[in-house]
Amino acid sequence: MSRTRPPNILWLCTDQQRFETVSALAGNPLIRTPNLDRLAAEGVSFTNAFCQSPVCAPSRASFLTGRYPRTTRCRQNGQSIPPDEILLPRMFADAHYRCGLAGKLHLASCSGGKIEHRTDDGYHDFRWSHHPQPDWGDANGYTAWLTEKGQRWERLYEQPPSGSAFWKNGVHAEHHQTTWCAEMAVKFIHENARLPWFFSFNCFAPHHPFDPPPEYRERVDPATMPPPKRRPGELEKKPSFQKLDAEWAHNSPGEFHTGALTDRDHLEVRAAYYAMCEHIDHEIGRVLDALDKTGQRDNTIVIFMSDHGEMLGDHGLYFKGPHFYDEAVRVPLILRWPGQFAENRRVTGLVELIDLAPTLLEAAGIPPPPNRLQGISLTDQLTGKADPSRHRERVFSEYYNAWTHGEAYATMLRTESEKIVVYHGTGQGEYYDLVADPEEFDNRFDDPAASGAVHAMLRRCFDASVFTMDPGPPRLGPF
Repeated sequence: MSRTRPPNILWLCTDQQRFETVSALAGNPLIRTPNLDRLAAEGVSFTNAFCQSPVCAPSRASFLTGRYPRTTRCRQNGQSIPPDEILLPRMFADAHYRCGLAGKLHLASCSGGKIEHRTDDGYHDFRWSHHPQPDWGDANGYTAWLTEKGQRWERLYEQPPSGSAFWKNGVHAEHHQTTWCAEMAVKFIHENARLPWFFSFNCFAPHHPFDPPPEYRERVDPATMPPPKRRPGELEKKPSFQKLDAEWAHNSPGEFHTGALTDRDHLEVRAAYYAMCEHIDHEIGRVLDALDKTGQRDNTIVIFMSDHGEMLGDHGLYFKGPHFYDEAVRVPLILRWPGQFAENRRVTGLVELIDLAPTLLEAAGIPPPPNRLQGISLTDQLTGKADPSRHRERVFSEYYNAWTHGEAYATMLRTESEKIVVYHGTGQGEYYDLVADPEEFDNRFDDPAASGAVHAMLRRCFDASVFTMDPGPPRLGPF
């Protein structure tokens, strides 16, 4: 297929969305995602894609640069990405793309009413809204949109109240932040039809609190939801961080009392979370329709993914933290480019989100910055030239006092058959035989019978920590 200009990039990134919440990826009959299912049928889906940190800012800094958290030095929420890091939208803007964003960026602190400080990110149209609450007045693009409509978030939220301490009725879909993100994306697509463009759709959902639009919550019956994956006594052999978070999420008394949830509460929370994902699917459908209506479908690469997962009660945990279960680090990933990427192709091999940066630059014909990118291009997987069961031998993820538990400095290495997590400086760790124990219930880190396998994986994890160091600056001479 001939092309007269470089492809547009539509990057759809949700916040804290689990892999199995896209029906087509996991074969989950309990969730309705017709638009993402269609995207998967028309493109390439990756069933073993992993983020490089289970927390927002380091993960986002990583996939927006193609570099590991230890390399970007943006290793924590609340920590600004260094100004010398080069973001993908900056690279595309330098290649004469029109770049836009709606929603989160989260590469710097934005708490306590403080607006996120922008780096040289490359976005021309910057409609920022870290989360729906009006913490920043009309500097929050979503709040400004509500103001234009004569609405206030405080009046719209919890109407009617759910009566639950664990999930809430959020804003109706008409005025929801996810809807706003979609409208901004549709507007951008229509206004820039004659230009090569790069757009980031970064909604806050399905991040906690679990507060879907009430009309979507009514569609999901809690009685149909599966209970969390837990095994009696499993926490006895798990790290101290998990034991603490199993009582209060984020080890923050007063925030979300995990230990107080009843069996029914767990089902209600999962139903609310699934409802949020179904609303996301609907709004993404509107954005994809805009590509069709403007004749830009065939010349647009669409990426759908999330920055990390959500524990959702599995292993006794909620939210996120220094936890590397697949529920936290395995994410949905779908790419579509009609006529260029394969259709209805499923890649089962291990991939990392940093692999997106070299992939998109290659597709757009933009030379990568020298001695910077650490990802491995997915092009051969996307075009059907590579074995779909093989891309990487292992994936690597990191947590360095990233959000909760200031003493938690951890690295994870996962292969197809094994996983190890090392909590540095504590003597604690996790080792799972993923063939015998795919649900990660039995931590064998301190099991004498598994010592050989543990030591072998420890060596591999240490090797990975060296091989993922910053590849630059370039060597200029022999000495």
